Amino acid sequence: MNQHSTADEDRCASGLRELLDSCVATRESRHEDWDTLGFQAKAGDEFRRAQIRYVGSGATGDHEGDDRILPAGHFTFSNMRLPAGAVGPEHTHHDAEEVFFVLEGHLEVTVHDVEDGTRTASRTLGYRDLVRVPAGVPRSLRNTGDTDALFCVIIGAARPQLPTYPPTSAMHGVTRD
Repeated sequence: MNQHSTADEDRCASGLRELLDSCVATRESRHEDWDTLGFQAKAGDEFRRAQIRYVGSGATGDHEGDDRILPAGHFTFSNMRLPAGAVGPEHTHHDAEEVFFVLEGHLEVTVHDVEDGTRTASRTLGYRDLVRVPAGVPRSLRNTGDTDALFCVIIGAARPQLPTYPPTSAMHGVTRD
């Protein structure tokens, strides 16, 4: 009976290792994708930034063919690299909240009035600071530091809808083509 127990424990341990391996995304296996949001640079070089995907594809489009991304169950998680002086344009996620958690640099986060977008409130975040923006509230980002800002982006949906760009956004009317 002891031998049988040991064999079952080995199978169980092997299954747990496989489960854990399927749930790990290492920094070394990630890459900075400067192309997925590259269309936004049509509005100016200050909109150039990189997405580094870990869980799901965020709201940047269809990346289902990327086998490095862990499947999203209830949220997406990525890092964003925003060069010094760069801007994440005003956009709205209608279906999910979005969280920004700063790992490096300084990030000014602005929320915009839903009615007309001209009234705003801003806060500058630094190392280990976090902001949660509710669904339906337009938001924008700016790197106010002298170095790249690196921050986590968590969106509260497994497959978020593509964001919209209100008329006050530099991306309004810019297409992905």
